[in-house]
Amino acid sequence: MHPAALRVARLSTRFRRLNSSVATPTAASAPKTRKRTKKNYEELPTTFIREDGTPAAALEPIVDYHVAPKVRRKRPSKASTKAERETLDGSAASSTPQLIPSFAPIATDEPLLTKPASVLAIQIQENRRQFPESILLTRVGQFYESYFEQAPEVAQLLNIKLTSRPWGGGGRRVHMCGFPLMHLDRHLKTLVQSANRFVALCEEFPPAAPGQEFVRRVVRVVTPGTLIDESFVNAYENNYLLSITRLEGTDASEAPRFGLAWIDVSTGEFYSQNTSTESLRDDIARIAPREVVLFKDPTSRQAHQDITRALSDETNVTTTLISHDELSTTLHPTSSTLEAPSDAIDDPQDISAPLTYTPEEIQAIDLLNKVLKTRLLEHMPSLPSPLRQNVSARMQIDSHTIHALEIKEAMREGGTKGSLLSTIKRTTTNSGTRLLSRWLCSPSTSLDEIHARQAVVAALHSRIDLRADLIVLLKESQDVSRIVQRFMTLKGDAEDLMSIRDAITVWTRIQERIMQEAQQTPSSSNPPANEDWKVLETLVGRLKGMRALAQRIDDAIDEDALRRLRVVNTVSDPFGAIKPRGEVDEPDEQGKADRDKRQPVFVIRPQFSQQLAQHHDLLEKSAKERSTLEVALQQRFNAPSLTLRHSAQHGFHVHVGKIKRDDAVISQSGEVISLAKTKSTHVYLHKDWLSLGKRIVAIEGNIQREERISFEVLRSEVLAQSIQLRANARVIDELDVALGFASLAAEMGFTRPTLNQRTDYCVVNGRHPTVELGLLSAGRNFIPNTVIMDQSRRLHLITGPNMSGKSSLLRQTALISILAQVGSFVPADDAELGLVDKVFSRIGAKDDLFRDRSTFMVEMLETAEILRRATPRSLVIMDEVGRGTTMKDGMAIAFATLHHLYGVNQSRALFATHFHELADMLGYDEGSRASLTYPGVGFFCTNVDELEDGSFTYSHHLEPGVNRNSHGLKVAHIAGMPPSVLDVASKALEWMHDRGGEFVADRDALHKLGAQLSVQT
Repeated sequence: MHPAALRVARLSTRFRRLNSSVATPTAASAPKTRKRTKKNYEELPTTFIREDGTPAAALEPIVDYHVAPKVRRKRPSKASTKAERETLDGSAASSTPQLIPSFAPIATDEPLLTKPASVLAIQIQENRRQFPESILLTRVGQFYESYFEQAPEVAQLLNIKLTSRPWGGGGRRVHMCGFPLMHLDRHLKTLVQSANRFVALCEEFPPAAPGQEFVRRVVRVVTPGTLIDESFVNAYENNYLLSITRLEGTDASEAPRFGLAWIDVSTGEFYSQNTSTESLRDDIARIAPREVVLFKDPTSRQAHQDITRALSDETNVTTTLISHDELSTTLHPTSSTLEAPSDAIDDPQDISAPLTYTPEEIQAIDLLNKVLKTRLLEHMPSLPSPLRQNVSARMQIDSHTIHALEIKEAMREGGTKGSLLSTIKRTTTNSGTRLLSRWLCSPSTSLDEIHARQAVVAALHSRIDLRADLIVLLKESQDVSRIVQRFMTLKGDAEDLMSIRDAITVWTRIQERIMQEAQQTPSSSNPPANEDWKVLETLVGRLKGMRALAQRIDDAIDEDALRRLRVVNTVSDPFGAIKPRGEVDEPDEQGKADRDKRQPVFVIRPQFSQQLAQHHDLLEKSAKERSTLEVALQQRFNAPSLTLRHSAQHGFHVHVGKIKRDDAVISQSGEVISLAKTKSTHVYLHKDWLSLGKRIVAIEGNIQREERISFEVLRSEVLAQSIQLRANARVIDELDVALGFASLAAEMGFTRPTLNQRTDYCVVNGRHPTVELGLLSAGRNFIPNTVIMDQSRRLHLITGPNMSGKSSLLRQTALISILAQVGSFVPADDAELGLVDKVFSRIGAKDDLFRDRSTFMVEMLETAEILRRATPRSLVIMDEVGRGTTMKDGMAIAFATLHHLYGVNQSRALFATHFHELADMLGYDEGSRASLTYPGVGFFCTNVDELEDGSFTYSHHLEPGVNRNSHGLKVAHIAGMPPSVLDVASKALEWMHDRGGEFVADRDALHKLGAQLSVQT
């Protein structure tokens, strides 16, 4: 039925057949009545007419249980249905609304709830039984409503009014609350993202036949990890749902293995890998899931404990236990090899060949697939086989290091500001930013892959104009990955089709611009530059031509109509085919909008299909018939101001604009029925216009049905090429990241590093990118440092005062390696780096009282993990090991750690400490500034520059040697410690220096020192 078919027109008289005679009193005989602005209740119209002019069936009185008697009720919207007037007890509604007290007795006992009387109540109860763990939001007309014991919680979380409704008679009531349809996204953000609740969305469907009830069923369960196209989805981050399974070893000596499978439902990116207990925490930190699902297995307590420990550092993750009974079928992992992914990416770091899954991975993939089916329901897309992560092709960064190096989030503020990601981000597209974020947490260890990325960056870095043009083009690009996924989940619309067309156009223009640059720029005499350009051409050459699809969409969609539709306030189809048609007001000859003229908007061009063309031809003929009929009526009734119109109030009607001149003949004709009259206008019902209007409504309905069919054809054509669309989108993402790296290098003076298979680390005048940007913003310069680690000095012991830049130096050393292996240029004058397989850090520990861990315990846990896992190819940075306990214990632990790093791990390592005595324990010689006992250890320090006026500055410059003074009092002075405190501290420090280290065991001497200093208090 047409959406306007149930619009209400108020009639001044009862509807009667048009061919019957109507006695109309003359103006002279008509009694003069006083004009009133108000009418009695008995005078109000009681008949409803449809679009075709026929009377509609009488409706039941509308009861609003939400308002007090004196609250004015708004006019029902055009989408009002009988469903909006249902009551939960199925009884007839009272004509007089009763005031609901702020707190009324609410029925919550089970026997009462199991006896619903109305169809709505039965549907709600059935959906509640099917989804007991979710908050059920039931659509009723233009509202989403919650009932029973969930309603108070929903009302409190959403800060909306809690009310009640009748249930089962006898004055019993149940809780309920609700909100308008347009506020769904806002409230889903509160429930799902903020409160970590699961929400079952129950939609309302028209009845299959007239007289039947509306059908309500849950079409999707919204959870933190299954967001699709909600407005609050972070465009710059992936939203992963991760499943973890555990498989025991074949015997007691074999360690258990874990299977991981994760997917971003909003983009369709699907991955899997296996891992060990030791690496599980790091893999979770790298993936950064929003939701984790596990099997609920009472017999596998150890598995849950291992996973829970691994998840303990993740504060923004929702964990769900799923039992086998909750899934539709039982897992049957019978094969270890699945079909190759349909949208495999030409990126050796992302996949491994052959594509073989381990049993634990198959379990995780199967679990994830079945969980998605129970969550997405009618929006479940077809999933390709996941891309298997090749762990050996990635740099492993443990969870502590991801946080300590502030790769994605700053430690102090918790947001992205001040992080490495925010500092180096120069990407233009949302999807490019997501790819950059993934790369930073898992840099490549493949030299071929790194060199290819560097080549693209170098080619763009040397061509400023090309870089600027490509950035302009990328600004017009769309997030194709998420658009394609919307189509796969049956949620796309005509706007998304146009976005795909625009994206394909941008891809074509990018290819043309690259070809133009190649033609305008002759081959360079520099072979490396030529090779770099060839790699860029190879990357862009991976873009598959899709002009035919873009042209197909362009030929199908009327963009002007789509623009007009944007201004119409309509409600989207929840199942995503195409947006409901709106009606817009066209300006009349005076430039004013005539609200009575129907102007339906059709976004599919008539020539798209033969059926559409036929229906549009009929609509055009009907429009001509309308014009002909209008002219004929004007001439017949001698009424030039007569027009044929349509409105929500009167339906298809005849409008006379100047009644003093044009109303005499028509009012006496007997061919019309008067509907409404004002001082200057008169509205009539006419049989011929009603009949023609009915045909127009039917034709428009046919056009809408054909448009929906045409849209489904376009959707299927887009999905048929989804592989190519996603592959092209990935190429654009890589190009965007490379453009960002090139812009960053030009802006910040980064240089191209050289990488090799050795275990050396040579960086000349390296800089910390985040600290440097912060200093430049404050008008200060960053002091660079050179770090060289080779076989002669692969472990550096660094001493120096507080605030002298030791921690920054350690962090920048690790960040330069990460940036280099991501494919970026690095902040240094020159860099030659051996590949790093793992990066570890022990910097900036803090206590974890929730897990009963002191600061020193956290420090020891991090140190123990490094010593267990570091390899000769690893890069280790450690700061202040042993500081959280006594000096003797701390120094012993620090030396043992150095001893293990040097002799067992043999990693490249920077070890910063205030224990200068460690240098002596390592055999440091002041003359040679080296150690004969530990020849692979280098000794470096930072210092303080004393000025003639007694002031000082930190040099921040790394130099050979050992600094035996931490200058802690200078930091205390800068911090504003009281002078008396500084005076006591200076005397105590002077006394300790005079006695060297002998005072530690001399308790009597320390007692005398305290007594002497007590006089000054």
